[in-house]
Amino acid sequence: MEEITDAIDRAAPMHFTQALPKSAQAQMRALVKAAKGDKKTVAASLGVDPNTVRRYLKGERKHPRSALRDALVRELQKVWQPGNRRKARKKAATSTGITVEVWAYFGYTAPVGTTDEARLRHLTVHLPAEYADRLFAAQDQGASDQELREIMAEGFQETYFKDGGRATGLEVEFTGIQAIDVQY
Repeated sequence: MEEITDAIDRAAPMHFTQALPKSAQAQMRALVKAAKGDKKTVAASLGVDPNTVRRYLKGERKHPRSALRDALVRELQKVWQPGNRRKARKKAATSTGITVEVWAYFGYTAPVGTTDEARLRHLTVHLPAEYADRLFAAQDQGASDQELREIMAEGFQETYFKDGGRATGLEVEFTGIQAIDVQY
């Protein structure tokens, strides 16, 4: 499961200035345009046959089943208004940073006498721009969710757990994500 990638992608619609197209035909048209006319790529991302894409484009089909309707919205949110998405990501990566709210297990490697057992914690942490920049760059380069998790764990470690120099030698492990939400 791509938990962190999905959380970052879910944050993008907040920056849209126009609503997503309403009809299935308009949504399909926007996806095909974003894919530079490649209907097979769109079909693969939606989990349907390329002929299904063609039928919606021609208006032969108008009312998708719920699974396709959800896939259309999900995939369209990934490509809708790329300029706004780029500006918001650039701003987060250079000045504002990102806010992460997470229910997850955090484990520790620390000096003797402290517990290293992972515990479920609910945290809302604002990560500085440098971590946002690293997360976005890694995501753009196709990094795995595990690599993104390591960057985020380092951000939590430095920002929240070490609190600017406190608790030297502490290393944080970020596992078992129950829920995660990102805002930028």
